[in-house]
Amino acid sequence: MGKLKGLMHGLWVPLAVLAVWEACARAGFVSPIVLPAPTAVAVKWWQSLLPAQGFDPATQSRLAWLLSGELIQDAASSLYRVVVGFLVGGGLALPIGLAMGAKPRFYDLCNPLVQVLRPIPPIAYIPLAILWFGLGNPPAVFLIAIGAFFPVLMNTIAGVRNVDGIYLRAARNLGVGEWTMFMRVILPAATPYILAGVRIGIGTAFIVVIVSEMIAVDNGLGFRILEAREFMWSDKIIAGMLTIGMLGLALDTAVSRLNNHLLRWHRGLEH
Repeated sequence: MGKLKGLMHGLWVPLAVLAVWEACARAGFVSPIVLPAPTAVAVKWWQSLLPAQGFDPATQSRLAWLLSGELIQDAASSLYRVVVGFLVGGGLALPIGLAMGAKPRFYDLCNPLVQVLRPIPPIAYIPLAILWFGLGNPPAVFLIAIGAFFPVLMNTIAGVRNVDGIYLRAARNLGVGEWTMFMRVILPAATPYILAGVRIGIGTAFIVVIVSEMIAVDNGLGFRILEAREFMWSDKIIAGMLTIGMLGLALDTAVSRLNNHLLRWHRGLEH
């Protein structure tokens, strides 16, 4: 009951914004080409969900027919690139970050290069990505991996380097070996930082996937938004943007629930 009440409270502001937006659009304060009404956006969003014209459900499975809508296919393509790119970037960042955090010499060796590369936005790699990988999924995954790499890396390093010294001294006094120290003390203590980096990395991946799809691929939500801009379909642009937001919200909610499950022991989650 309390969660439902909190959700209802959280809906007041979005509903008020939608009401004002609809009223301004209906009153003609703004051109429908520049800013269509929310109802027009909802109609376009629903039309994009419908199965593609010319698709014969009699010769295909009903599931394939239901999933043949343009918006569903574009959302699936974007989500696929986000997941693959994040797994590549985060999968590389996690062991490197753990090593840099736990080994001062390795940190001193790698940190200058990391600090040189970290401020470069993933968008700046677009020409190289196209030159190296051509067009299609590979350059998009490469750019997303770069975008996800540094948030996970920096948070992992911070988590390992900020382990409370009391835990380390207590483990040493008990005669714990280096590997056991790392697995049973350092890694669990750094987990909150690592999971925070995962959430930031996923958010960055969504930003990068839209930009990469506008340039390097011929499908996905970013490509469809750019296509709609060419024809001044503002309702389709906004429908695509809202779809991105809903996908991001769904992934962030899933990661947040995973965080709460993995960090049940963490004092920051006690009530």
